[in-house]
Amino acid sequence: MQRLSGKMAFITGGGTGIGRACALLFAREGAKVAVAARRREKLDAVAQEIIAEGHEALAVECDVTRKASVEAAVGAAEERFGRLNVIVNNAGTLHVGTAEETSEEDWNRVIAGNLTGTFLVSRAAVPALRRAGGGSIINIGSYLGLVGIKQRAAYCASKGGVTILTKAMALDHAAEKIRVNCICPALVETEMALGAMARMPDPAAYRRLRESQIPMGRAGKPEEVAQLAVFLGSDESAWMTGNAIALDGGSTAG
Repeated sequence: MQRLSGKMAFITGGGTGIGRACALLFAREGAKVAVAARRREKLDAVAQEIIAEGHEALAVECDVTRKASVEAAVGAAEERFGRLNVIVNNAGTLHVGTAEETSEEDWNRVIAGNLTGTFLVSRAAVPALRRAGGGSIINIGSYLGLVGIKQRAAYCASKGGVTILTKAMALDHAAEKIRVNCICPALVETEMALGAMARMPDPAAYRRLRESQIPMGRAGKPEEVAQLAVFLGSDESAWMTGNAIALDGGSTAG
């Protein structure tokens, strides 16, 4: 039996990287999937890929930093599928720099994209999950929400906020059978991460350095994050809530 059979999922940042991998695997595991992001072309491509495999998908434009856009997107998904059972908060952004090197504009952009967006989508989704009799919110955080590294001041702050927001919401909604968990990956081969490395003076050397800092010696793959997301969205994890799960090749073990 498919692990997400009969479930309806809403996935932000669904056009690329981890979001795309989640959307494809969720559909293959039996879920109907709404993919949401700002770039319509990418969304449509993922939705068509899912439909071509014989599954049901909806592409919906959504800017997670804007309340009206979020509420419209969540509403459209619930209207299309009749209910929502799983929310994946994957949309996010990155900034490289110390606090001193980070402008107020970049700080606000990262906090808005990573933390405020997670808050707005989760807040909008709670009533829909309540109407469905419960559900699962899965936040894609970062191992940098558990530990810090150099030159990631705004990013660490935003992902640390996601970690604690996860725990607070888990307590607030546990009695309603709404579970909230957070996946905390280290370096994953996504367009955002690869693009950031490409902007370094020596991209190949920088990638070798980053991977050498991971005990298992390699970056993660979007599909590996998606596998954990499927578990958290399924009934297999029915007694799990409030967790920040490191998926990091051992990076936070020491």
